[in-house]
Amino acid sequence: MVKTFRDRVEGGAELARQLEKYAGTDVVVLALPRGGVPVGYEVARALRAPLDVVLVRKIGAPGREELAVGALASGGVRVLDHELIGHLGITDAEVERIAAIEQAELRRRELRYRRDRPLPTLDGHTVILVDDGLATGSSMRAAIRAVRQQHPARVVATAPVGARLACEALAREADEVICASMPEPFYAVGSWYEDFAQTTDDEVEAWLRAAAGG
Repeated sequence: MVKTFRDRVEGGAELARQLEKYAGTDVVVLALPRGGVPVGYEVARALRAPLDVVLVRKIGAPGREELAVGALASGGVRVLDHELIGHLGITDAEVERIAAIEQAELRRRELRYRRDRPLPTLDGHTVILVDDGLATGSSMRAAIRAVRQQHPARVVATAPVGARLACEALAREADEVICASMPEPFYAVGSWYEDFAQTTDDEVEAWLRAAAGG
């Protein structure tokens, strides 16, 4: 089904419908900030599950920052698309320069969103990872590898919209992949939302407080 969502909240509601089988089970929902948090809130609310975040930063191509050539995640996880890096002629020094910038931003967000609060216990749980869209899948791949370090029973990678190739490739990393819509040609994640305004840090904190009943 090809669908344009009004905003991330509507995308989250549609995704939640496709995840109904997990309602009331031993599930933890982890959203990828910032855009994945309002989506994850709708999923967690529908499934009656706790919501938290997993911190991931995209490594963008020089001059084409929206094009991910890799990603970083908490726990020292780094994913690089060596084939794409080689195709674009990006040097190791350029990758390291961009990675250092993104690592600093990842740490800033960890301090802002998590403060001293530890990641919820994932050992033996089903973890549903949520983003607002999957273009290359690099950020989600890093998130999967990060949460695998906590020994969950099952990892489900999800988004309201995704490129078919990215969604299919993630099946090699996650136990299940659910992309509510896989339009072709894909273009970009924002093409499938009427309102794709950037989610702010304050909004992320507000969604997390709301999910916690605060």
